[in-house]
Amino acid sequence: MANQKDTFTYIVGGKAGEGVKKSGSIAAKLFTKLGRYIFQRDDYMSLIQGGHNYSVVTTANRWVSSQYENDVELIVNSDERSYNKHKHKLSENGIIVFNSDKQEDVSGVGVPFSSKAKDYKAKDLMFGVGAFAVLSSVTGQTKAILEEIIKEELPEKTWEDNIAYASDIFDHVDSEIGSSFKLEPGDKKRPILTGNESLSLGAIAAGLDCYYAYPMTPSSSILHFLAHYKNEFNLTVVQPENEIAVINMAIGSSFSGAKTMVASSGGGYALMNEGYSLAGMCEAPLVVVLTSRPSPASGVPTYTEQGDLQFALNSGHGDFLRIVASPASIEEAFYLAAELFDLTYQYQTPAILLTSKHLSESHMTVDLTLENTIWAQPELFEENGEYKRYLDTENGVSPMKFPPSDQLIKWNSYEHDELGITTEDPDITASMHDKRYRKEEAMLKQMKNMHTVNTFGDSGPLIFTWGSTTMSVLEALEYGNINATVVQPIYLRPFPIWEIEKYRDEPVITVELNKWGQFTNLIKEKAQIRVKKLINQYNARPFDPIKLTKKLNEVL
Repeated sequence: MANQKDTFTYIVGGKAGEGVKKSGSIAAKLFTKLGRYIFQRDDYMSLIQGGHNYSVVTTANRWVSSQYENDVELIVNSDERSYNKHKHKLSENGIIVFNSDKQEDVSGVGVPFSSKAKDYKAKDLMFGVGAFAVLSSVTGQTKAILEEIIKEELPEKTWEDNIAYASDIFDHVDSEIGSSFKLEPGDKKRPILTGNESLSLGAIAAGLDCYYAYPMTPSSSILHFLAHYKNEFNLTVVQPENEIAVINMAIGSSFSGAKTMVASSGGGYALMNEGYSLAGMCEAPLVVVLTSRPSPASGVPTYTEQGDLQFALNSGHGDFLRIVASPASIEEAFYLAAELFDLTYQYQTPAILLTSKHLSESHMTVDLTLENTIWAQPELFEENGEYKRYLDTENGVSPMKFPPSDQLIKWNSYEHDELGITTEDPDITASMHDKRYRKEEAMLKQMKNMHTVNTFGDSGPLIFTWGSTTMSVLEALEYGNINATVVQPIYLRPFPIWEIEKYRDEPVITVELNKWGQFTNLIKEKAQIRVKKLINQYNARPFDPIKLTKKLNEVL
């Protein structure tokens, strides 16, 4: 099958502190102004200054679900290190731009970024704006659009210098190579969100009241986003002293009736595990966002991996209902966050929204509507008589009541009776275990009427994947013009076996971002799926669709 490429990709690379990430984000804004779809990935080291960072933005006149890091149309570099790292990625008709003040005698188009910036206060820190001016010039944009976007995206006090510098670079490039690429306008302008922004908005749509977190990449931007908008949405946003305090404060807020969320990455969430089990015992509604980075331990802090699946599925000691779900896209993260809030309140148990840095921090155009979100509502005690927090009901779910109240409301980390009073009685202990277990039975029954598995396509070979890697798989199939059926379980615990077991006798390809094949092992265990081949990657980077296409063609 012939490959088809209908995308345009821009890579900008340089040192931390030179505006590389900002250049990518304003490029994305340009593309959306043209009505086009975008996908942006920022690759950055765990440094404040120096090193090598780059941003890659892919655009198309269709839904695009991955960046392309091979066969790239435009690459702009601030230094030799960036040039050497990216020169092999250039397409046959692509343009690579280097800083002629720092390099000589290399192929490509030289632009004197440094010397043109020397008279400005920011100097080389203006490189990102200069790179955006190169993009604007070679794609046939006007200076008016260039100036408009700079004013929209940069602080007013920097406008004069940035516009003058960008205009100078624009003219230089226009005289050297002119307009080399034509970007056809799309149908409409769409908003751009990161995965962390999307899931945060989904939580707000469900009624989020309180958010607690201790910063840890790649979850930190949730804290930044919600803190920035806390007044607009009447939120309480708190950064406690550590992750142990985070989850304990969150459970306290849940006790008071506040809809509460926490987030971290693997190492931070490891500190929350005792608290997660506490939430299971005291039946606290709570949403945990676990966004993975390469591990174990501190791992590779600013990169991506899907290595926390088994950790999420089995975190917290003891038997209780655990809900674990993972969105396939930035758009789905919005709806899934809202749905998980509803489920945590329906079943009074903690839930994990499991994702990875690739989804959390990548940018994507989205089409969102509040119509498909759910405002989480607990079942409240509204009767006369004595209130029993842990009333033993048919489905295991007890009515909730929140302070202030003239009745006793007692949550307990020890085993307890219906009133919440600590017990060591064997019959009551067994009865409470049975009560908590019935909640899982009730949820499994409900899940059979929910959308728990995404299926893309209806013919061809079977590809199973999960979470953010779904975006890479779908883009690889688009690029390679491959006819296949992609199956992506949204819910990973409880696992929707009834949706998956029908594929038991068919050969399956699995795709995931970890060494051990954690998802592959899960579908083998839960549904006895026959896996023909695992395609996995564990170099801390997401799949590139062109490379993934080649791997898929080798095994399909």
